[in-house]
Amino acid sequence: MTYALAALIALIILDALRMRGRLGALEALPPSDQAPSSQHRFIAAPGVELDAATRRAASAWAERHGKDVVDLVPGDLPTIRAMGFAQIADPPRVRRERLESGRTAGHALLVRADLAERAGAGDPSDEVAMIKLAARLKLYAPLTYDHVVAPAERAQPTVVSRRRASLRAILGPATPIALAFQPMFWALMIAGVIARPILGAVAIGLWHLQPLLAIAGTRIKPRDLLVVTIARAPIELYLLLGTLFGRWSPPREDRVSALRPTYDALIRDEEQFWEPRRDDCPMCRSRALRVHLRVSDLMQHKPGTFTLERCDDCDHIFQNPRLTIAGLDYYYKDFYDGLGEDGLEFMFGRGVDGYRARARMVRAEARPRAWLDVGAGHGHFCLVARDELPETRFDGLDLSESIEEAHRRRWIDTAYRGLFPELAPELAGSYDALSMSHYLEHTLDPRAELDAARTTLSPGGHLMIELPDPEFGLGRVLGRWWLPWFQPQHQHLLSTTNLDKLLREHGFTPIRWHRGAAHQRVDFVFAAGLLLGRLAPPADLPWRRGGAIARARRAVVWSLGAPLLVAGFVADRVAAPIIRRGRRSNTYRVLARRN
Repeated sequence: MTYALAALIALIILDALRMRGRLGALEALPPSDQAPSSQHRFIAAPGVELDAATRRAASAWAERHGKDVVDLVPGDLPTIRAMGFAQIADPPRVRRERLESGRTAGHALLVRADLAERAGAGDPSDEVAMIKLAARLKLYAPLTYDHVVAPAERAQPTVVSRRRASLRAILGPATPIALAFQPMFWALMIAGVIARPILGAVAIGLWHLQPLLAIAGTRIKPRDLLVVTIARAPIELYLLLGTLFGRWSPPREDRVSALRPTYDALIRDEEQFWEPRRDDCPMCRSRALRVHLRVSDLMQHKPGTFTLERCDDCDHIFQNPRLTIAGLDYYYKDFYDGLGEDGLEFMFGRGVDGYRARARMVRAEARPRAWLDVGAGHGHFCLVARDELPETRFDGLDLSESIEEAHRRRWIDTAYRGLFPELAPELAGSYDALSMSHYLEHTLDPRAELDAARTTLSPGGHLMIELPDPEFGLGRVLGRWWLPWFQPQHQHLLSTTNLDKLLREHGFTPIRWHRGAAHQRVDFVFAAGLLLGRLAPPADLPWRRGGAIARARRAVVWSLGAPLLVAGFVADRVAAPIIRRGRRSNTYRVLARRN
């Protein structure tokens, strides 16, 4: 217990310093006599009336610093809310990282009028809408979003019954874990006082002093700082209970209800989702096939069981029977957009290092004039790759409406929507670089995709492909819980041997391979998440019927399973440096030149 309390004390101090560093990085608006720019629009939370002096000062500050979106933080932001803001918002990272999430103090935003129009920014109806609006606006202003303290502004009172809805809008599926952390933290401190009274009392004392350590002397001046410091325990308990018994945000529930008839109609004709099972390997035509894995949809929890088969002659792994176009439409629906868009936005926003590594792989060989990213989604890779190749034009192609959103955000220069093999003839010879990152395994016919890539590239152009590696040992160890099996979306799991063969058959020469270096730190944490999701799937889905019992079960399972997720997170980070020095990992990428 002594070591646990020592670690707890260190955590309290370090967390206070981290919050202080973030709050200390906030500037305060200096006064200005200049009239607000006509190019600026102010969007305030319900009930907030912005002071005229604040409008002038904010507009002048945004013009001077070249900001398109500015989150106006009220100068007297209450202590608990100020600490919560410092936990989720990191002003220095927001200024330099294109994919850092947009956060808000929930008071008001300054937005350039043209950007607000592109983003479809309306007046928020409540706190949750304000949170989601800030996140969306950051996507449209990846390097021109900032936070600033508005000293003259007075914060609105905290509505305790809405805190859970706000937390869910910020944290998504991690909300039960966050809510469970606080009582677990308190239980540890109480146990510490019982086992080691002096050290436990020090931990509790420092926890009470944490607000002072984090906020005093910064540009945030809460009127309740002293009260919270003295009476933090009962105040935090009241807020926790109010949060737990508060209500969920209704907009998602409304969207789910609206989608139920669509999904009910689609699932009535489930047979349309499947092609006949084939009896030979699509890679080598061998009939020596055997079942490799049978698994359900562990990500969206849609109905169905999916089979991956392996060829004993060439080791190719593929879905058999495979989904039809109608089946793919059904299982992709609300995954990359719609209900699933926010969760995928968060996930793709964490892949900055991988995006840079892909761009650098090509940059080491060439400086492309025009680059087409196939399967671009919302264009995350293209946005980050601009830092490595600022002179390159980045275009994107995808089947879903996400590619049009990428163009609205200006993350890509040109958007193509449709199937790559069908669009390739009109793009013939237009590009000297082309990428397929975690795309080829989703396609029905990899050969047709490589044909399209050869058509689209100019002679001597470069093709970069990144794929999950089915030869990685953890795939066998973790079985159905290994994320890269990813059924039903992954149609083909191509080994390096088979991809090398396909590339050469289609007029490409592989010139560089990344294997261990391409590893992604996802194996153990996602295995834990998939397991917990299987035990307690979401209740509020249009293709599932749930209720209060299902929601309670999910909250309990995910709260109790939080240590498993933490262990998975730690295991991935401990294992990654070792795996990256090896010859195999969960991912590989190859750079090939068009002959």
